[in-house]
Amino acid sequence: MLLNVPLALEYEAKCTTAEHRLASGLSLSEIAIFLDRLISLAEPVQTYYRWRPQLRDPGDEMVLEAAVNGQAGAIVTFNEKDLRAARSSFGIEVLRPGEVLQRLIP
Repeated sequence: MLLNVPLALEYEAKCTTAEHRLASGLSLSEIAIFLDRLISLAEPVQTYYRWRPQLRDPGDEMVLEAAVNGQAGAIVTFNEKDLRAARSSFGIEVLRPGEVLQRLIP
């Protein structure tokens, strides 16, 4: 998993909203532990070039930037429709999580 600073901050912002805290059943301190561990597993990506704007949804731009700057082979998302430009413009596959699991589990 690739991660740059803007994407890590976005994860933190989303995970700490009341809606996500309620859905997860986690406290703020538990969310902080989860985010710390998630970030520790990620490969850090230096943003050398900002590719904005490329996508219809500006909220997805940081995902694309991390993928392009980190030379990702694929973006795994449920939001494949909004990230199609990654495939056509940068040659990065856009896969749903189920597709990745099918490839990993024979």
